[in-house]
This record gives sequence, structure tokens and C-alpha cells, in this order.
Amino acid sequence: QLQLVESGGGLVQPGESLRLSCAASGLTLDYYAIGWFRQASGKEREGISCISGGSSGSTNYIDSVKGRFTISRDNAKNTGYLQMNSLKPEDTAVYYCAALYYCSGPVHSWGQGTQVTVSS
Repeated sequence: QLQLVESGGGLVQPGESLRLSCAASGLTLDYYAIGWFRQASGKEREGISCISGGSSGSTNYIDSVKGRFTISRDNAKNTGYLQMNSLKPEDTAVYYCAALYYCSGPVHSWGQGTQVTVSS
């Protein structure tokens, strides 16, 4: 049973940075894609970034976070990361990581979510 736990959320001011972590246990993440999603209050959950599994490590981002967010993974630590820079109030949401069979594919497991609030 693959379990994912996010950490690193919090309250920051506009322009500041946060790094979210997604620690896996139960199974290795190596061959799963890791996706980051977010859900703002009153809105649907949206996928914001994904990094493929295996040796490829290819990444993709939605336009609103390109150039500000960086997704990465450390297979030795069985952990994925989302570095978020130049945060904006519109980035405020609950952020979830997920293990997917492939980017844009079905989700194998979800994390519980971590709140990110960007406010002055």
C-alpha cells in the first residue's frame, strides 16, 4: 500500500517561497509519475505539475506556474518536491501530491494535502 504524506505548506507573503515535500512509504515511487495538484476554496482541483517516473524525469507545468514552480524527485529518498517561488495570492490552495501511473494518467494514490496561504 503506497502512502503519501505532504509537508512544507504554510502562510507566506507575496513574493516569498515554499518547498513542498511528498514522502512515500509502503512502495517505491521510482516507476510512478509524481503529480502536484491544488484546490482553492470553491474551485475544482487542478493539476499543476508532473514529473514522469523511471529514468526519464520529464516535467510539465500549467502556464500559471511556469517559471515560478519547479518539480523534482529524489528516488533515493522516495520523495517528490515542489519548489514554489514568487508566490502570489492566487496560489493560495490546498496542495496535494499524487502517484500516477504516468503523467496525465490515472492516480494510484493521493496524499492528504497541505495548506498554502499567500497573503500580506
